[in-house]
Amino acid sequence: MSTALTTSHNNVALPSVSDDLNGYFARIANIELLSVEEEQTLARRLRENEDLDAARQLVMSQLRFVVHIARTYKGYGLPMADLVQEGNVGLMKAVKRFDPDVGVRLISFAVHWIRAEIHEYVIRNWRIVKVATTKAQRKLFFKLRSEKKALNWFSQDEVDRVAEDLNVDPKVVVEMESRMHGHDSAFDAPVGAGEDRVALSPSDLLHDDADDPSMVIESGDDYERSLEGLAAGFETLDERSRTILERRWLADEKATLHELAGEYGVSAERIRQIEKAAMKKLKTQLLAA
Repeated sequence: MSTALTTSHNNVALPSVSDDLNGYFARIANIELLSVEEEQTLARRLRENEDLDAARQLVMSQLRFVVHIARTYKGYGLPMADLVQEGNVGLMKAVKRFDPDVGVRLISFAVHWIRAEIHEYVIRNWRIVKVATTKAQRKLFFKLRSEKKALNWFSQDEVDRVAEDLNVDPKVVVEMESRMHGHDSAFDAPVGAGEDRVALSPSDLLHDDADDPSMVIESGDDYERSLEGLAAGFETLDERSRTILERRWLADEKATLHELAGEYGVSAERIRQIEKAAMKKLKTQLLAA
C-alpha cells in the first residue's frame, strides 16, 4: 500500500511521498547537499540545543540517497513509495543518533539505519511466492478456486479439462495448482535447525555483509565521491545524451531504443551509439572523481 501522508518522525516534516514519485524525485533533487562543515554545525546544533530546524536540514539533504538505496529493493515487488517512506524513517533515526565528532559523513552513518528500516518493511510485507502476477494467471487462479471441491490435487483428467476450457497448456494448470497449495515461508530458520541444514531460509539470502557498520563507514566516502562524480559527469553531457541516459537507466519506466529512436527521428542503432558514448564519458568522470 503506497502512502500519500507526510512522513513525520520526532516532529521533523518531510516532502510527501505519494504515487507521484516523479514529482517527489524532482523536488528532492533540487535540495542542495551540505558541506562537511555545514553538516557538523547542524549536527551539533541538534545535539546540544535539540534544534529541530537543524534536524530538518540534515534529513532533507540526504533524501536523494534514500531513493537511491530504496531502488535496490525494487525486485521484491513492493511499492516504491513505501520503500522510500520506510527509508526516510531510518534516515531520521540516524540523524537523531549522529555524532559529528566521530569523523564520518552523515550518509556513511545513515546507510545502515536506512537499510535496516527497509529490511523490516520487506520482512513484514513480502510474500515469498506470488500466487498470480499476470492477468492470465489471475483468471486461471479464480477458475481453479471455483473448480476445487476438495483439498486433494486434480487428477490428470481434471487438469486436461480445465486446460481445454481456458485454452492453456496443462503444465500451466499444474503450476498454478502448485502455487495455490503453497504457503508463505518463514523468514527465519525453524527453531532448532542445525548448521548442517540444506534448505536456506529467506533470512539467509537477505543478509548482506555490506550492512556491517564498519564496512559502511569504510565505503561511505567512496560512495559519496561516486555520486558527486556521476552528477558532474551528467553536467558535461549534451541535453540529448543526458535525456537518453535518464530515460534508459534512471526512469521508473525505462524507454527502449526503438521508442527513443522514434522520438528523435533516428535509428535504434544511433540511439545505442549515443548511449554508449555518454556512458563512456560518465565512466571517465567517475574514475577521475
